[in-house]
Formats: sequence, C-alpha cells, structure tokens
Amino acid sequence: MKKLIECVPNFSEGRDMVLVKQITDEIEKIEGVKLLDVDPGAATNRTVVTFVGTPDEVIEAAFQAVKKASELIDMRGHKGEHPRMGATDVCPLIPVSNITMEETIEYARKLAKRIGEELSIPVFCYESAAFQPERKNLANCRSGEYEGLSQKLSDPKWQPDFGPASFNERSGATAVGARDFLVAFNVNLNTTSTRRANSIAYDVRERGRVLREGHPITGKIVKDDKGNQVYTPGSLKSVKAIGWFIEEYGIAQISMNLTNIGVTPVHIAFDEVCKKAEARGVRVTGSELVGLIPLKSMIDAGKYFLSKQQRSKGVDEAELIKIAIKSMGLDELKPFNPEEKVIEYVLAKDQKASKLIDLTVKGFANLTASESPAPGGGSVAAYLGALGVSLATMVANLSSHKRGWDDRWEEFSDWAEKGQKIKDELLFLVDEDTRAFNQIMDAFSLPKKSDIEKHLRHQAIQEASKYAMQVPLRVMKVSLESMELIEAMAKEGNPNSVSDAGVGALCARSAVMGAFLNVKINASGVEDKEITSEMMERAIGMQKDAQFREVRILDIVDAVIKKM
Repeated sequence: MKKLIECVPNFSEGRDMVLVKQITDEIEKIEGVKLLDVDPGAATNRTVVTFVGTPDEVIEAAFQAVKKASELIDMRGHKGEHPRMGATDVCPLIPVSNITMEETIEYARKLAKRIGEELSIPVFCYESAAFQPERKNLANCRSGEYEGLSQKLSDPKWQPDFGPASFNERSGATAVGARDFLVAFNVNLNTTSTRRANSIAYDVRERGRVLREGHPITGKIVKDDKGNQVYTPGSLKSVKAIGWFIEEYGIAQISMNLTNIGVTPVHIAFDEVCKKAEARGVRVTGSELVGLIPLKSMIDAGKYFLSKQQRSKGVDEAELIKIAIKSMGLDELKPFNPEEKVIEYVLAKDQKASKLIDLTVKGFANLTASESPAPGGGSVAAYLGALGVSLATMVANLSSHKRGWDDRWEEFSDWAEKGQKIKDELLFLVDEDTRAFNQIMDAFSLPKKSDIEKHLRHQAIQEASKYAMQVPLRVMKVSLESMELIEAMAKEGNPNSVSDAGVGALCARSAVMGAFLNVKINASGVEDKEITSEMMERAIGMQKDAQFREVRILDIVDAVIKKM
C-alpha cells in the first residue's frame, strides 16, 4: 500500500486567479500528486490549496509551489483580513494512509530545511513538527505578522528553525508543520432550532459550555482568578462543534471539525451526537461529510457498526463503506459517492493503467488463453490463492451468522477479517507478478551499444530477475499462511460448508506449488547464487509444508463429511 500525505499550503493571494493558477500549475506538474482543491478568498486575500500524494512527490510539489509563490507574491503590498506573515504563510503536512505522524514530521522538517536553505526564507516549524514547545501553536509563530517580522527575527528567542534570521522583505516567513487530518462533519437533526442544536454541540465538543452558578442558562458565569470564563468540558476530545440552521435543507445541524480522527473518529462522533440529541428529545436523521476523508476512516466506521450488530466484520471493502454510509446517513441530503469523497479513490481515478483483477472472470480466462505471455502462471497461482482463502473467508462469515452460534460471532469475525487481508494481498500479487515479468522484458530492451549501456542493462536485468523471484516467493508465503484459516474453518466452521474449506485447501496448495515453479524458473536468470540459494531453500520448505497441510485438511474434511 502506498504511503499518502496531504499538504494544505496557504498562499497570500486570493484575488488574482491568474497568479494563483501559476502556483497550482507547479503542483500539477509533479507526477504522483493530485490537486484536490483551490479555495481563494478575496476579503482575506488568501488561497488555501489542498493536494495529496506519495511523500517525496508531495514534498517536491510543495517546494516548487512555495518557490513560485516567492517569485510572484510581494508581501510589501499585501493587505487582507486573515493573519499572515509570508507569501506562503503556512504549509502543513497531514498523514493520510500507511504513514505515521513521526514519519510525516521528518518530511515536514525536510521541506522546511529546503525552503530555508534554497529560497532564503525564514521558516518556523509548528504543530507536531515544532522543535520548541512554544512554537507548536501557529498563532505564536505568526504573532506580529509580516509587519512585525523584522523585529521578531532580531530576538534570539525567535531565530528561525531553518533559513536566515534576516528579514526577507518580499517573501516574509513561512510556517511548515505536521498535523493530524481534519474532517469537517455535520450531523443532521429533525429540528429547525439553532438553540437546541447548539445545546447538543456544547454537550459533545471538547471545550464544552460556559460554567454558570445555579441555573445552567440564566445563572451567573463562573470565572477563574484571572477573570477568564470557566468551561465544563464536553464528551468528545479533539472536536470543535457548533449548532446552526441550514436554510437550503430546512434543518438544523451540528457542525463539527474533528481535529484528530485518531482520537475521535467520525463514527464515534456520530454516535455520541445521537446519544446527546436523544437525551434532549431530538433525533439524528443523517449526516454530511464536507470535503474528503481517508479510506481507513470509512472502513473503521463500517466495522464499528457491524460490531454493534454482532455481525462479522470480515467483509470486503465496498461492503464496509456501504455499511458506513447507511449507518451514518451520509446520503440523506445528497448522494454520497465514495469515488468522489474517499481520498484514495479520488487518486486512483487518475491511474489509467488497467489491472488484471478488474477484469471479469471470463475476461481474465480469455486473456490468459490468448497469445499474450502475461498473465502467466505466476498471476494465475496468486489468483488461485485468492480464491482459496476467499472460500475459507466465506465459511467464516457463514459460521459467524449460523443460527445457534450467536456467542461465537466474534471468533469467526476475527477469522474472516484475517481472510480478507490475505485475499487483498494475493489479489495485489496477481498484478504484481505480471508487472515483475514486464520489468524483465523492459530491462532486456535497454540499449547495449556502449560498455556503460551494457553494464546498466545487465544490472537492470539482474535486479528485475531478483524481483521476479521475490514476488512468487511472497505468493507462496501468503498462500501458505491462508492454510491456517482454511484448517480452522474445516475443524470449527459450519459443517455444511466443510467441502468449501476442502476446495480452499486444494487452491492454496496449488497456489504454493505453482508459485514455486515461478521461483525456480526466474532463479535461472539471477547470477547471485547466494541469494538464489537462500530463496530456493525457503521455497522448498514452504512447498513441502503446503503439501503436508493439504493432506491434513482434507483428512479433516473427509472426517466431518462422514459424520453428516
């Protein structure tokens, strides 16, 4: 799975769209990056840009955009309502999928260093990327704004984290940070009362409501020793919320910003609003997602609501998303299209390359039977493994829902989730095996006129051949792992489906044996015999283990069938 991060730079220009377009053009030039949104504001004279992609590519796109902004925007004449201190005022990075906050921090600091050194712009690192506690808060970094920047930089306490400590009159300074993904999420109510919506919002938001003496509405506001209002915290951490009336829909909503979906995910926020609304005699009718959301958030929501029903969570991705949409009523006000709302799906739409796993069963068979050398035995072996574990996953799901086995639903749900994970990896390997084959063909087609070209071609062939061994070896490993699930379903699963577990065992063993043939044939092209020897030793051990497990599983299947 690809690592994805989001970048949301704010540029100090919101009126000249020709200028803004020149900046965003720099982003769109970088392959592996998708421009998601450009939101200009005339009053603020500021444009918020959102793009997402793989980390190195996002860093490159961000740098090029900051560089272009420094060439086009002159802060000496800038006026706008929003606080700002530079041509690129802020540039936060946000982890989206398969990447940790710690990794994102390193990328943010890498970007900050490059901006400071190559563009001579003072850079402050803020939020999670901050080197100093007082710089975590963006407001502190931006205090004094552009007009006070020269004096601020002369203060030893405010030396920039990267770049010169001197005032850059044209570009000002930039804050580069790393923060959590923010989701704008509105919950719909069966009321038109803004007052009641606000009451629910105060119940759930982290800040809560103002503490009063005596009566909660008319009582005197409680203040601390410094004269600040005292608040009673709400029930949800990392949540900002307010109630409002939406004339377009004719309903009141709880409008929430979930500032850390790792702390409070959308499904928890939704359920908590439901509870607080019911306590006040109000009913939640659905919800609305503003902007995009990571795939993991939708999958986690689907699993959460299936768990509440005591149903197996081991279903495919599309079904989990469907459950999430229906459970939270995300399609109440308008159609909810995952292809347009889930970040990973938005990115995938631009990937033109066709995949074998997107073919119909008939299409896959016909392509395999054609004169094309790919897909070949390696892809078919991976597909066999995917079919085998899919059968075992089906048995797990049927067992989870079997009448009289209600107390075992979670046991089988856990097995089904493991099966789905293995199935997804093997489906990935169906296409990866063909890609590995194509890499070998590409390497052989490289020029070989000069000695340098011959050397580079030889290196490319060797690397491609090694990878062509690694892919089927991975098919063997994952298919062998699936046999643990298959055996468990033969022993413990719904006996009416035991033959399905048996077929699954046959598929898994065939996947291991078929992939083994590909390991062997690709080894012949690898000159490093130490590597091939180690891989072959592992492969031989796995194919023997698969044969042994197949016999054991089929014996179990036969024994169960005889008892029926």
